[in-house]
Amino acid sequence: MLESFHNRTAMPVLALPRYAKRIVALAVDASLCIFTVWLTFYLRLGEFVSLAGPPMWAVVASLGMALPIFIVSGLYRAIFRYSGWPALLAVMRAIAIYGLLFSSVFTAIGVPGVPRTVGLIQPLLLLFAVGGSRALARYWLGGMYQSQLKLAALPKALIYGAGNAGRQLASAMSNSMEMRVVGFLDDDDRLHGHVLNGLPVYGQDDLPGLIESQGVTDVLLALPTVHRKRRNQILERMLAYHIAVRTLPTLGDLAQGKVTISDVKELDIDDLLGREPVIPNHILLGKCVTDKVVLVTGAGGSIGSELCRQIIKLEPLTLLLVEQSEYALYELHQELKGRLDLLSENRISLVPLLASVRDEARMREIMSTWQPHTIYHAAAYKHVPLVEHNPAEGVRNNVFGTMTAASVAAEQGVADFVLISTDKAVRPTNIMGASKRFAEIVLQALAEDAPRTKFSMVRFGNVLGSSGSVVPRFRQQIRDGGPITLTHADITRYFMTIPEAAQLVIQAGAMAKGGDVFVLEMGQPVKIMDLARRMIELSGLTVQDEQNPEGDIEIKITGLRPGEKLYEELLIGDNPVATSHPRIMKAHDDFLPWSSLEESLNTLSIALNVNDVDVIKAMLEQVVSGYQPDKKIVDWVYLEQQAELEKKL
Repeated sequence: MLESFHNRTAMPVLALPRYAKRIVALAVDASLCIFTVWLTFYLRLGEFVSLAGPPMWAVVASLGMALPIFIVSGLYRAIFRYSGWPALLAVMRAIAIYGLLFSSVFTAIGVPGVPRTVGLIQPLLLLFAVGGSRALARYWLGGMYQSQLKLAALPKALIYGAGNAGRQLASAMSNSMEMRVVGFLDDDDRLHGHVLNGLPVYGQDDLPGLIESQGVTDVLLALPTVHRKRRNQILERMLAYHIAVRTLPTLGDLAQGKVTISDVKELDIDDLLGREPVIPNHILLGKCVTDKVVLVTGAGGSIGSELCRQIIKLEPLTLLLVEQSEYALYELHQELKGRLDLLSENRISLVPLLASVRDEARMREIMSTWQPHTIYHAAAYKHVPLVEHNPAEGVRNNVFGTMTAASVAAEQGVADFVLISTDKAVRPTNIMGASKRFAEIVLQALAEDAPRTKFSMVRFGNVLGSSGSVVPRFRQQIRDGGPITLTHADITRYFMTIPEAAQLVIQAGAMAKGGDVFVLEMGQPVKIMDLARRMIELSGLTVQDEQNPEGDIEIKITGLRPGEKLYEELLIGDNPVATSHPRIMKAHDDFLPWSSLEESLNTLSIALNVNDVDVIKAMLEQVVSGYQPDKKIVDWVYLEQQAELEKKL
């Protein structure tokens, strides 16, 4: 209330022209001269007197002496809102001169009817009055002026969507010092030209003019209920304006309360890449999870952690979190525990377990203790360049870790074992992809001899926001001013959101009969160059290239990394079979029986123990159909050993 009154009274004064402000200041000082003379008589005589007769001589003398001295001293050239000690010292000097003259007349010489002490008291009162007026002006006008300057310097934003969410957001941002909302954009032409909560409503066609005339830099999408297809259309139009676009979460995320400034976030790139989500089949979701003991390996990873988030929503009896990274396990356990603590009734037992899937004794100990019904095996080394440079560890973890976990699961009678696989397992050119396909073949072979356990694999492409994903890396590079680094101009990838991938994994696993290879429908592949350009343009920046050498962010091509493919595939053959779920297909891939595969595994194990990368690649090539290894060995240990050998020679 007080702040609002302060704003309403200060703004008209700040809007006055300079000469008018000086007249106001002169009038205020004249009033203070009259007031201090009257107050002096009251203090001296102990009663109120009329400023007529002899007291009028004191008033006239005060005005006639003070105002000329103040003008000559430059008091009205000062900007009061910037008044500080120098300005107050100038006031003191001017009143000191005035006090000498005034006291000379009324104290030293004397004027009939005017007490001599008036000549001493009034200058002192005038000093406090004028000095106080300058301090008040600094507080009253200076703070307001500075806030107006800050407000004018804030990025100007338009809220796209004049609905309930948009109005709440505008209200929440009315006092924000991060961004200034200057209006609404809305598709409803009946609202155009009207004012909503003090803000004008424009059409999207008005945006170029608003960018030019008002300096709009940001558009905030307040469209929580609109379909993704429509959001994509809006975003595509925004690309041409080189304006930063941010968004509110979906309606489900906002259902718990009022919209606040903190709800505004950077544009999720899945608004451009994702599809309209298919409503999950709740029967499939709960089949292998609800009221059962569920174990997730690699629980602290991107996919593993999201699987755990989805699983606790389905109310398992017990959720076992198996992870070899202490930090990742602690973070996930605290997060899930916090979510469960918010529930009025929580009967889910959450167990964090430090373990490596390669440790057979530890895995047997865990499974025999809790007897899990379902295992989601997400533990894997998945970063292509890292595994290429550390091939033995990658194969040991991805192939033998999977074999160990699966063998113990079959031994303990686990009902369902679901392997999280990758599109890089299809005709791989890198060790990571080949090791994941090898892991699939191991499970397919085990499925033949494990009647109590249904083994299945779910294969899909990149997930948005996972560790190592291009999206957070590109976003950070844009924040740093560029360049965005891209390995090849023509590289393409499939993308899916992490929650959608996790839900589909759970549903696919519930459809397994044994030895199934499920493939998630990923939509159309995305050209990473186009993704980089969209991210730059939707950040309100421009791409620096030959056509626009003065652009903001350069896209730099660095060359394909070891084992990296230009494009990925999801199917080895061309014979996918549809399932009851529109986003899940079933592949039919050839594999080796366990009797044939066992010998290859023994040979591979020996090669791993001596870090013989040539033999490791040869064994992968022998077992994995379509694997085309890079002939160049980039294993860090091998390269260092070769360098030392060359030094000795």
